Amino acid sequence: MEHAILISLAAIVVVGILCQWLAWITKLPAILYLLFAGIIMGPVTGFVDADALVGTSLFPMVSLAVGVILFEGALSLKFSELKDAGKVVWRLLIIGTLVTGTVGTWAAHTFLDFPLKLAMLFGAIIVVSGPTVIVPILRTVRPIERVANILRWEGITIDPLGALVAVLVFNYFIAEEAATGFINALESFLLLVGAGVAAGFVGAQILTQILLRRWLPDYLYNVGTLAFVIGIFASAEWIQKESGLLAVTLMGLILANKKQLDLNSIIDFKESLSLLLISILFIVLASRIDLSAYSEMGVGALMILLIVMVIPRPIAVFFSSLGTKMTWQEIAIISWIAPRGIVAAAVSALFSIRLADLGWQHVELLVPLTFLIIMGTVIIQSLTARPFAKLLKVAHPEAIGILIVGANTVARAIGKALQDNGFEVTLSSTSWRDAQKARMSGLDTYFGNVNSEHADRYLDLVGKGHLLALTIRTNYNALSCQRFKYEFGSSNVYELADEKDMDDKDKHRVSNRHRGAILFKEEATFAQLYQILADNGEIRSTNISKEFSFDDYMTHHEGKAIPLFAISPRGHLHIFSPQVEYDVKPGSRIISLMNSKEPE
Repeated sequence: MEHAILISLAAIVVVGILCQWLAWITKLPAILYLLFAGIIMGPVTGFVDADALVGTSLFPMVSLAVGVILFEGALSLKFSELKDAGKVVWRLLIIGTLVTGTVGTWAAHTFLDFPLKLAMLFGAIIVVSGPTVIVPILRTVRPIERVANILRWEGITIDPLGALVAVLVFNYFIAEEAATGFINALESFLLLVGAGVAAGFVGAQILTQILLRRWLPDYLYNVGTLAFVIGIFASAEWIQKESGLLAVTLMGLILANKKQLDLNSIIDFKESLSLLLISILFIVLASRIDLSAYSEMGVGALMILLIVMVIPRPIAVFFSSLGTKMTWQEIAIISWIAPRGIVAAAVSALFSIRLADLGWQHVELLVPLTFLIIMGTVIIQSLTARPFAKLLKVAHPEAIGILIVGANTVARAIGKALQDNGFEVTLSSTSWRDAQKARMSGLDTYFGNVNSEHADRYLDLVGKGHLLALTIRTNYNALSCQRFKYEFGSSNVYELADEKDMDDKDKHRVSNRHRGAILFKEEATFAQLYQILADNGEIRSTNISKEFSFDDYMTHHEGKAIPLFAISPRGHLHIFSPQVEYDVKPGSRIISLMNSKEPE
């Protein structure tokens, strides 16, 4: 028995991470693979029996895991950034939540005879989208900038806010269940919310002081924070049952908006932990689905899926766009893209377990129906959004933007030159000072590690098709190229050459099979480029013609020019590399780094 449990647990972890890897390879939301894996391992093959594995501990384990996931999601919601999202996103958050919740309630009540309270809970659950499902679709669709920004910001903000709405609705019904009459139910609800708000607020203030005063050593910084979050969750539950989710969500929101706190390492740690929890959680939850529930729901479930996809979203987007400069094509594509995500699946499973204990009718259909909405919206929209966007002419014809790893002096100069020539450029850096200088230069930046889970969710790669690794750290450059080979294609990732002054080059250099193509030329190391710029070198653009060919250009600037890029007459970008041959035709434009010193 113990051996079987060990094998099952190991299989869940291994398959869960394999699903995340497949999602990365295929650029599809990981939740699809996780749910299908859970269904195959559970009801299809019977390999995993979640109830036998964890028994009566299932609800507290799921509850705690969802609490950590919601806390991590709330850490990403900074109100200062929400202000920049624009009034369309604000309206979508408010109008979209109300319309989707109302239509979802009506559909579940009408087509599956859900009791009104359960239907309202379903309506509250399906308002949640999230970046884990939006971002992969955006990378496939590659819509124009305004559409991409609206959808990305909506996904980021609706994740914690939508979860908070669902938790509040759930808490009200739980409070009403334990009370008699409306007044008593309202009192119980306010007590529950008050306990959650108080625990979250007090917990946030205490944790802020712990982190600011450095009462934790560095090696306990992340795990200590996790332990504190778990402690606040348990304390809130002890004070008032069902208030824990509200407490940790609120605590995450408060911490995210504390300007004096540096939460980057905590966010990275929580993302890794959430990734593991999500991988395990959804396989376990999907393994508990009773497939016969779908035959029981029948056509009613498909009607609800159809209604949820085609009715509330266009209404919400239409009213949210009033008074803006959005075109009907932009409104149409935004109306079509609204996949449901991980938080919806997590909270539906958690709520169903609790409500089943209270004897609610039809609650056994809540999780299968929610999972159907998730799978239906993600699969259908992933397959159709790109052709629809191309038909509406709101998709980039090709990915021509550039992601630059690094925001140092060299990266900023190259990024500025590309931007001045009409290309979309994003610089990434783990150095706040470099990122700030890039922003001051008018360059789009991402402050963080491009290889992190946070970057997978929040780094805007829409329209990007090339990677230039320009940091001084060779290993980091190589890792970034390895990471984005699947994203952009192996022929579109480049990195600077190794320094040539090592005694034993082969012993210290990264293997070529793990690297990107060499940028510009073998001699163009970071040190050389930096020195040229420090010696008043500059990046210039020159037009090539029949009378002044590329060979003439190189002869004229022999020893002084390092060709960086060529822009074809049709506007296509070519990156110079000794590993890639390219014929520069008349009508092209050359971007080169010019040395101010005369060649020796």
